[in-house]
Amino acid sequence: MKRAILGFVAAGLMTGTALAAPEPKAALRPDQQAFFALYKELVETNTTLSEGSCTLAAEKMAARLKAAGFPDDAITLFATPEHPKDGGLVAVLPGSDKAAKPILLLAHIDVVEAKRADWVRDPFTLIEEDGFYYARGASDDKAMAATFTDAMIRFRQQGFKPKRTVKLALTCGEETTYAFNGADWLAKNKPDLIAAEFALNEGGGGRMDASGKVISQSVQVGEKAVQNYRIETRNPGGHSSVPVRDNAIYQLADALVKVREHEFPVHLNPTTQNYFASLGKKMGGEMGGAMVKIAADPTDKAADAIVSRDRGYHSMLRTTCVATLLDGGHANNALPQRAGANINCRIAPGETVEQTAEALKTAIADPGVALSVTAPIRPPAKTPPLDPRVLGPMQTLAKTYFPGITIVPTMSTGGTDAIFLAAIGIPVYGVPGFAGSGSDGAHGLNERIQIKALYRGRDYMFDLIKAYAG
Repeated sequence: MKRAILGFVAAGLMTGTALAAPEPKAALRPDQQAFFALYKELVETNTTLSEGSCTLAAEKMAARLKAAGFPDDAITLFATPEHPKDGGLVAVLPGSDKAAKPILLLAHIDVVEAKRADWVRDPFTLIEEDGFYYARGASDDKAMAATFTDAMIRFRQQGFKPKRTVKLALTCGEETTYAFNGADWLAKNKPDLIAAEFALNEGGGGRMDASGKVISQSVQVGEKAVQNYRIETRNPGGHSSVPVRDNAIYQLADALVKVREHEFPVHLNPTTQNYFASLGKKMGGEMGGAMVKIAADPTDKAADAIVSRDRGYHSMLRTTCVATLLDGGHANNALPQRAGANINCRIAPGETVEQTAEALKTAIADPGVALSVTAPIRPPAKTPPLDPRVLGPMQTLAKTYFPGITIVPTMSTGGTDAIFLAAIGIPVYGVPGFAGSGSDGAHGLNERIQIKALYRGRDYMFDLIKAYAG
């Protein structure tokens, strides 16, 4: 998943005591042992874009679902001829109430690249050490994919008859911008297969302090849209021994400075307005007061300046764009004929790809700088409602699993596959449950998840899904 604002929740405002969780290996309950076997198999199946296969991982999970009693017609394995290794699955547990709309459990099974030479441990061998599981995908997002798959298996094994149909979608391509994306493909080609009243996804979660105590839990209610743009300059060039001011690299550099200096206006939505208003009241002080003011009046420049001192809050307030890649020139002894840069934008809900492009063009204000939208072009971000029917059960169960914790709705400044479901009318919520210390290594080296947090989160999510389904 794309890491977002969770680390910026004011930890001292929400305190609680972590429930005792079992120690690994021999101390695991029988159902936890079965989960561990599933989780280990999924984690140790390489699903990187370069060498792995999501199709193989999906087939392994399908085999486990069938072994638990799911009939063949309840499981759909999918892949395209052009992307045979980027497949996924959809499994359906029918509900008894035909009038009740289904819920969808969405998790991606692809992972970020991991080179063995860079890691302390083999990234594709699940290793237990010092109270953690280490491996690529141990947290992002195979912990959730395994938890959702395990819940479907347990429902079937227990003979649970849900009133509301429960669907599971395991998809590929979330971690790589230009890869085949299974969630996007399902939304465009099989919308009826994944149709649901709402979906649970990655993006939420909790924070722990150094002692392992859970200090916050959040639910993701909305996210930004991710879009890349290219700006490029061109020039006839010439011999470097006779330089001139008209230089493609200098022109590009001037444009990049203007991109850096451009500040998009504050654009709040119901989630972020509620977030800043409620957190500001609890926080108090100069920052808290500014949060309350910006929630009441997004045009308050003084409040914006104070809140924006925090880089996470600054990104929650508005669209942001930043240069991430640079290229140009063709020889050491030649004036550059071309120079270009990638501009990565995180677009606030309610704004479009086209509006952002126009804002960048206006800020650069140079007709010699060409700006284009880089494929893929994703749908505009839509914020789901703060629906008490969805948020209520999360908070109710938190009283048992995370005593004293209030589930805080947040908007992610990153992006997930939720954007593809929102485009076809399915509101998506990043479910709370798992908690981390902020150093889980997702997308980086030595990715890990605390064992106690994994099993506690699994139990929380199982009860939560059951509450929705029942």
